[in-house]
Amino acid sequence: MRVISEGCRSLLYLNLSYTDITNGTLRLLPSFPNLQHLSLAHCRKFTDKGLLYLGTGKGCHKLIYLDLSGCIQISVDGFKNIARGCSGIQNLLINQMPALTDRCIEAVVEKCQQITSVVFLDSPRLSDTTFKALAECKLVKVSIEGNNQITDLSFKLMSKCCPYIRHIHIADCRRITDAGLKMISPLKHILVLNIADCISISDEGVVPFVRGSSGAKLRELNLTNCIHVTDASVTEIAQSAIELQHISNIPNMQYISNGLRALGCHGKIKELSISECKNISDTGIQEFCKGTKYLEQFHVSCCPQLTDEAVKTLAFHCQRLTSVNLAGCPKMTDTCIKYLAAACHYLHFLDVSGCIHLTDKALKYLWKGCEQLQVLKMLFCRNITKQAVLKYTAKLEKQEHSDADPPSWLGYDRDGNILTFTQKHAVESEQTNSSN
Repeated sequence: MRVISEGCRSLLYLNLSYTDITNGTLRLLPSFPNLQHLSLAHCRKFTDKGLLYLGTGKGCHKLIYLDLSGCIQISVDGFKNIARGCSGIQNLLINQMPALTDRCIEAVVEKCQQITSVVFLDSPRLSDTTFKALAECKLVKVSIEGNNQITDLSFKLMSKCCPYIRHIHIADCRRITDAGLKMISPLKHILVLNIADCISISDEGVVPFVRGSSGAKLRELNLTNCIHVTDASVTEIAQSAIELQHISNIPNMQYISNGLRALGCHGKIKELSISECKNISDTGIQEFCKGTKYLEQFHVSCCPQLTDEAVKTLAFHCQRLTSVNLAGCPKMTDTCIKYLAAACHYLHFLDVSGCIHLTDKALKYLWKGCEQLQVLKMLFCRNITKQAVLKYTAKLEKQEHSDADPPSWLGYDRDGNILTFTQKHAVESEQTNSSN
């Protein structure tokens, strides 16, 4: 670092993540007066005192991006030191900090009020107090995940104090409810909303939000494991979100054909992820694909009702596909791979794990038709031989294969028969005993 500090005075970008740097290295940082981007992620050998050097001399006063993820040794004093020397920070990342508290964020925001983007993944001790402090900033992006302290009050604060916010990622925050979604519905610039695993969310929150000021501009919506969301939301999304390109798991769609037909008419969807939607049928996928030609990612893992017919329509209408996940779809045969290989020449990623009826022919089809394929996953494919894997996948960047029977958690046996709860338990016990 001393050599770099002497020879690279004009450095703008410095990534020191996962290194053993100490306070001595931080003492050299003022040698880079133009430094704008600094990552100290998962560097744990410097202390609060080292951060004091950021503000000395010419310091890092032009710093606009700072990543302190995993630096669990930093206390409130350390954050105060950062704020004194780097008041121009705009992008702040502090992930994987289980001890991070509201006081730490308050210490930074007191002097760093130009912050526009914050990312606090896996920081369970933060609360609404953090968003009260951030209300002084003009936030454009917020990401927080795995937190049971954040409530609807934080959404209320965003609605009141962050009129230009575009990206909201509040995932696995169990105290967020429909009331919170209604509070942010007047915001006019939201492009991305991720409320995955917010299990209190239902149609009563999603529908008003989609009808709100950002509905027509929304490009990405993630409702994974929002178990109370149904077709009513899907239909409203299709009618209102005209810019929507990505939609993720909506597990409780009972009348899936109607919901997917509405989404297909939307026309601009680039990514569809509806894994573990047990009621999805070929008809729903066919209706969706007929109106969609821009689809790039198609993930329908663990949808046991789907057959080759769904993939046939997919391949015919969606030839821009780059990523397809059919894992856990036991009715798929070599024919579905034949359709993909014949039409989808841009395919980079394919997961067919648990597609128990696939044989060596499937690999031959891919070898001939999908020359851009890079990653192929074939776990629990007992009819694909190791010889064929060696022959047809040598040029891939990554391949995974096993000829073991499908595990019980996939929900079916080696012949594709759906398991009941009792059968699953018996299989698990048998596997445990065999392992022992």
